[in-house]
Amino acid sequence: MALDHQANLKRLFGAGLLLGLTLSVWYQVNQIIDGDQLQMIHRGYLAAYQGVWSITGNTASVVGDVPGYLSTVVVALPLLLWDSPYAPIIFLTLIRLWGYLMIDAVIRQAVPGQMMPRLLLLVLLWLNPWVQFDSLLYNPAYLIFCSGLHLYSAWRLKDQRSVFWSFCHVMSIALAIQLHFSWPLLVVISLYLWWRQMIRLNAWGVTLAVMLALLSLLPYLAQWFAAPEIAQHQGGSVRDRYIGWGAANVYPVLKSIIYWLRYGAWAFPSKLVNDAGFDWLTSSHLIEMTLIWAWRVLMWTLGAATLLIALLANVMLFRLVRGYWHRRDGAVFDAHRWLSLYSMGAFLATLVSAALAPLVFNYWHLILILPAALIPVWLWLLRILQPTIGSLLKPLLLAASFLVVVNVVAINDSRKFSWQVSYADQVSAYVHQTFGPPTRERN
Repeated sequence: MALDHQANLKRLFGAGLLLGLTLSVWYQVNQIIDGDQLQMIHRGYLAAYQGVWSITGNTASVVGDVPGYLSTVVVALPLLLWDSPYAPIIFLTLIRLWGYLMIDAVIRQAVPGQMMPRLLLLVLLWLNPWVQFDSLLYNPAYLIFCSGLHLYSAWRLKDQRSVFWSFCHVMSIALAIQLHFSWPLLVVISLYLWWRQMIRLNAWGVTLAVMLALLSLLPYLAQWFAAPEIAQHQGGSVRDRYIGWGAANVYPVLKSIIYWLRYGAWAFPSKLVNDAGFDWLTSSHLIEMTLIWAWRVLMWTLGAATLLIALLANVMLFRLVRGYWHRRDGAVFDAHRWLSLYSMGAFLATLVSAALAPLVFNYWHLILILPAALIPVWLWLLRILQPTIGSLLKPLLLAASFLVVVNVVAINDSRKFSWQVSYADQVSAYVHQTFGPPTRERN
């Protein structure tokens, strides 16, 4: 009987995985192409069609050009394999799935033989609109892979030194450097884990990864030395600010703490909640406005309620690690405590980064630590529901159903997605207008 129950849970897990993948693809094909995506598309097609590989990535909204080739490679390489607007988003969807599966692998090893904790994480993370709403062709969308690789490689390094996993751990940071300026978050987490003696790094693996990362950045560094302005957004609001500006102002750090709690709650981005419309469901203006305000009230209420849950979960976690988080007493062998301390390291990274940054963070600036911000809630739910873990399935299915509804609303009408647009048509029109007829043979 128990075996049949576990088999049913595994089938549910597979169905949930496929459901999240379907939502990701649906988001991708309904995305509204604008500045960030156009930067990725332009550089990718320029490399694939004309062989011109940009040594910089996307221009950030306030702090200049992201270094490196990677944000060009992730678009151009799929195009070289299949000349279709769909190629880059298929690659992105698979990369994001891989990132989630690495996080799931940590949970699978932390609670071996138990499916309910994995199903809980699937609902909290993989079906989470915070994650799914990022399913569009811009550089932060790739960061869940870096988060997954960072967590999984750290988990593998908790018991033994390994050249390969030390290399992978540092490469998770190196890849993030070429995707987004939020990479210091992972650096601070790694420094905390190393200082806390929770990971055992191999010097050869670290050295090899650092050398490879520096080699990939040499063209950018050469241009930066020749023209330092590429690291500064012209006319940006932070040009006169300084490292440590966030610490001198209360709001940047406070806002980052609020995002930490929001990531663990159903207090989703305002672009998802306030900008949602329902013209795809009805042609009646009265019904549409009724649905819009009912939606907003529901989401605001649930956001406030779940923020309290996230706060309670974090209080429980801090109590769990109190007296342990600052010790340097060797490896941590209890899986729940190790995950708690990893989450603590991510919270410290959030505070440090917000204090040092010359800007006020938005949610995409901190998306690297979203999986770590969910750990307190995951642990808290497991703890309080442990006596009734067998009856958790129905509430979990209800939560999953609600999150699917939220995602469907966001997919069809929100700030970044609409049922009235076609991703492929937008890309094809832009490519034809910018590059004209393709200069290389299409397969």
